[in-house]
Amino acid sequence: MAKINRAEKVRLLAATDEPFWTQGLVVAGMDEVGRGPLAGNVVVACVAMPKEPLIEWVDDSKKLSESRREKVYQQILDTALYIGIGQATPEEIDEINILQATKKAMRQAAEQVPADVYLIDAVTNLGLKGMEIPIIKGDATSYSIAAASIVAKVVRDRQMIQLDEIYPQYGFARNKGYGTAEHIAALKEIGPCPYHRRSFIKNFCL
Repeated sequence: MAKINRAEKVRLLAATDEPFWTQGLVVAGMDEVGRGPLAGNVVVACVAMPKEPLIEWVDDSKKLSESRREKVYQQILDTALYIGIGQATPEEIDEINILQATKKAMRQAAEQVPADVYLIDAVTNLGLKGMEIPIIKGDATSYSIAAASIVAKVVRDRQMIQLDEIYPQYGFARNKGYGTAEHIAALKEIGPCPYHRRSFIKNFCL
């Protein structure tokens, strides 16, 4: 199997954003992390990147190791035109459901980024001021969405690591709030903490 050519991969991702950059438009990618976990916030990043320089290791966050994500995250912070972060709490997720909570967080993130075009991973109809273009599997298709996926992932992972220091019994630093066997066993034994999503865990311990 041939070794992946990182420069070629990042150019392929950038090809989705290129037509907008060529028109002189500010393009923002938007992605969320944390729709599936049993605990913690859903976090959205909205990131507007310049046409140049392209960051070699920007990719779908799930394809990068934790150490690589951290390095690329810092490169994105140093390079981006704008970065917005939106979040919805477990209480909000329980109250309005995960899809509506994700949309709320997306609007919050987009409000911080004055873009002409928003490339959004799969979600539609946010009512933003710029053009909205939903892209299925956008984090594997668009450079800007991939950058947003990295920012959102690092921000949320750091939150869960901090929660692990307060509630070590759930293994949040390892599972990031997802429903691993260890996590579910802890829920059944000791019940939820304030950062669990009641609507997600009702089958386990409520």
